[in-house]
Amino acid sequence: MINLQLDQAQIDRARDHARRIARQVFDEMQAFTTTTVERATLRLMGIDGVDENYVPLPNRVVEHLQQQGLLQSGAALAVADAMRTLNMTAQQVAEKVTNGSLTLTAPKDSAAARANAETVADQMCARIAAQRAQRTQMINDLSEGPKPWLYLIVATGNIHEDVVQARAAAEQGADIIAVIRSTGQSLLDYVPYGATTEGFGGTYATQENFRLMRTALDEVGKRVGRYIRLTNYCSGLCMPEIAAMGAIERLDMMLNDSMYGIIFRDINMKRTFIDQFFSRMVNAYAGIIINTGEDNYLTTADAYEAAHTVLASQLINEQFAYLSGLQPDQMGLGHAFEIDPELENGFLWELAHAQLVRQVFPDAALKYMPPTKHMTGNIFKGHVQDTLFNIVSTVTQQNIHLMGMMTEAIHTPFIQDRFLAIQNAKYVFGTMKDLHGEIEFKRGGMIETRAQEVLAETEAILARIEAMGLEAAIGKGTFAEISRTPTGGKGLDGVITKASDYFNPFPMRMLAGGTHHV
Repeated sequence: MINLQLDQAQIDRARDHARRIARQVFDEMQAFTTTTVERATLRLMGIDGVDENYVPLPNRVVEHLQQQGLLQSGAALAVADAMRTLNMTAQQVAEKVTNGSLTLTAPKDSAAARANAETVADQMCARIAAQRAQRTQMINDLSEGPKPWLYLIVATGNIHEDVVQARAAAEQGADIIAVIRSTGQSLLDYVPYGATTEGFGGTYATQENFRLMRTALDEVGKRVGRYIRLTNYCSGLCMPEIAAMGAIERLDMMLNDSMYGIIFRDINMKRTFIDQFFSRMVNAYAGIIINTGEDNYLTTADAYEAAHTVLASQLINEQFAYLSGLQPDQMGLGHAFEIDPELENGFLWELAHAQLVRQVFPDAALKYMPPTKHMTGNIFKGHVQDTLFNIVSTVTQQNIHLMGMMTEAIHTPFIQDRFLAIQNAKYVFGTMKDLHGEIEFKRGGMIETRAQEVLAETEAILARIEAMGLEAAIGKGTFAEISRTPTGGKGLDGVITKASDYFNPFPMRMLAGGTHHV
């Protein structure tokens, strides 16, 4: 395809604004940790399970450390010291803390405690690296579907039924299975345990559920001769913990946005900014592709008028991702086909927006979302809207294609709804396979002019955000027309100021050797 004529200097200026915005937030947040970062650290050290009241042991240990005045130094230090001096595993330490037979104390020999924590961290990093290598080997052995990858959801609430539906979707042609998370889980300040069968609007994200679905997709992948990727959600109050669980169980993608929880779930800004850094660092090390949530902006704001806020947020998300060690091919930056179908020339504007994003992020694993806001329940019109979405996706060379469902706005998709969606996409992708290489955009035409307008608006809004700071910009409702305050939202009580001797063995390992564009 002959690209749109865009001002590269303007793109560079916008990216520079985003880089400084992200860096300012990152630097401010370095003084803090959170309860869920520390719980994630304990999970990475080998602590799992629940007590007799189904309270997760990582929660019990972190609460104990808070009571002892030790958490500000990092959970790893006191636990690793107890492991060393008592000759126990991290799990054994957690069990004794939970049953009241062990009280953790500050290490008498901090250097020895740190050394032991580093040894434990090395073991988990090796385990995660082995899972990453296994993914690579399986892709080499089985190959993978052509891009755009077809992304389908399962959301029954019962992990065992999800497995049945996921197998069917893979056999029908899906490349990615996303297990939608149960409504409200993002607001739980703990991770449920074990296989679950009673989610609402989705299935709980638990490590056992991850393991069950991973096993099922590996089996069906071997049968269909294609590696099937698994997606779940590590947004919400337990973002770092779920990222850790996903890394251990070889998930391939994670919904992981830097601002989604703030805007759409009213989770405290500081909590979210700290948690997203640690969770993305784990995802980066595990070779997981993150999916960001800019498509959601267009469900509350107008998709034409607010197009520049999507691109601005993508640029900020990109810079936060670089700070955590993610590479462009791990950045599933989100956008969506959400312009009102009654708007004249709406298809041209959708094409302009998608091509603009593709050119600004040429190496990113872009995730393109289908129409949802303007789906009415008229399944025939909905199928046409999804077809137009499929055309834009293949013409602009998107990477991750979430299947549009003609029954959107009616019910959670049935297997037959998914089958029709896959058939639609396969037909469009096949019959238009090389169209992108056969057409060019009219210089100065409506599509190019629209893209240039959105880019100019993006640069301008990023300059304003840099001047006022990201927290203030969110407070003004810059994104999705939703306003949040720095001291509001859920989870602020879980933000902890680090002590001067704070220690965590994982960042120095997971970020080592990464490329940091800062």
